[in-house]
Amino acid sequence: MSDDAAAFSTCDLNDAHPGSVRLVQLPFRDYGARRAFSGTIRTAVMVEDTKLVQETLFSEQGNGSVIVLDGGGSLRTALLGDRMAERLIANGWAGIVVNGAVRDSRLLAGLDIGVKALGTSPVRSAKAGTGAIDVPLAFGSVLFEPGMFIYCDEDGVLVTDGPLSL
Repeated sequence: MSDDAAAFSTCDLNDAHPGSVRLVQLPFRDYGARRAFSGTIRTAVMVEDTKLVQETLFSEQGNGSVIVLDGGGSLRTALLGDRMAERLIANGWAGIVVNGAVRDSRLLAGLDIGVKALGTSPVRSAKAGTGAIDVPLAFGSVLFEPGMFIYCDEDGVLVTDGPLSL
């Protein structure tokens, strides 16, 4: 679904489906070269630790899905860098939304993947392996569950129960 991401805008989707979309109320910034992306949600939660997500989701085929990664809003350490983003691209992920920080922002800007995050940090994350994969998450006044759908562009992030059309 991500290849035709330019065929939607979150503004138009919100106008066409006001009762079906939920706006993620966080000040995300764009870091990847792909500014509009969408797909089925996969989730992960961890704070300042990326070992579990690297060993699982980052190594799986994404099939155009989007990872929603809840880092508890921490900006102390980065949960994604350029090398991890390159792995996501190679495995067919459309993008990643990080409730936390990323690093290597200059390099991320040149990679063809959607990346939204709260900010940046030059500090590498821990590798203890704590966290959980494919669990319900809640942040930004929205519930994210695996299998839901997400739409991201320069105007915001919307979550729906399934794919929408205009």
